[in-house]
Amino acid sequence: MYVIVCFVALGASFLTLFSGFGLSTLLMPAFALFFPLETAVAMTAVVHLANNIFKLVLVGRKVDKVVLLKFALPGIAAAFVGAWLLTYFSELPPIASYDIGQREFQISVVKVVIGLLMIVFALIELHPRFEKMAFAKKWLPLGGAVSGFFGGLSGHQGALRSAFLSKAGLEKEAFIATGVAAAFLIDLTRLSVYASHLDTIGTDADWALVLAAIVAAFAGAFVGSRLLQKITLRVVQIIVGVMLALVGVLLAVGLI
Repeated sequence: MYVIVCFVALGASFLTLFSGFGLSTLLMPAFALFFPLETAVAMTAVVHLANNIFKLVLVGRKVDKVVLLKFALPGIAAAFVGAWLLTYFSELPPIASYDIGQREFQISVVKVVIGLLMIVFALIELHPRFEKMAFAKKWLPLGGAVSGFFGGLSGHQGALRSAFLSKAGLEKEAFIATGVAAAFLIDLTRLSVYASHLDTIGTDADWALVLAAIVAAFAGAFVGSRLLQKITLRVVQIIVGVMLALVGVLLAVGLI
């Protein structure tokens, strides 16, 4: 468990500086292999927040404050809604259950919702037009709201954030720094909502594992900041997309 989660945290933190997908996109499924889904999302959010604080220290001086405000303010409001929906879905009773051998598996609303979202975002990663997907600068507030909503609900905000910020006229360093700052604010928002439910999700969490994942993510971010140049990651995106789709299916049918 520690090897898998820390390896994913290190690699994903490195890749998120360059790619459309983010740390949450890769790390949440790794946590979900070992913990209840809502707990996995909350643990991922803690690692994601800590990692973004570290990245802000590394590149934060390049943040474009005007773009950040246009993007992040709607994102904060939408993140509240998404995070609230996650906690609401997690409290609903199972939809169905079935047995395989002597093991019982349950299909719950939260697993179906997150599983389907993972499949959708996996398809986005796999589509060849994804790398060129971008929206005009006038859509920044909408992009912040959409990114914030899905960030709060499932943690999947990196791809959408990049698609909307890429046409904001930012230099490479400012693009990365502004994206990190926006993710940081959305993480603060969703964690404030998750915190009110720690009595139900916090008891299942392994905080020592979260700390280990944070250290691994720091290492990945540090290495990535030293290689701040364009890297072609299409093969990696295909692998990630296929794995996300597989985990999404397994979640939706209750096997994870």
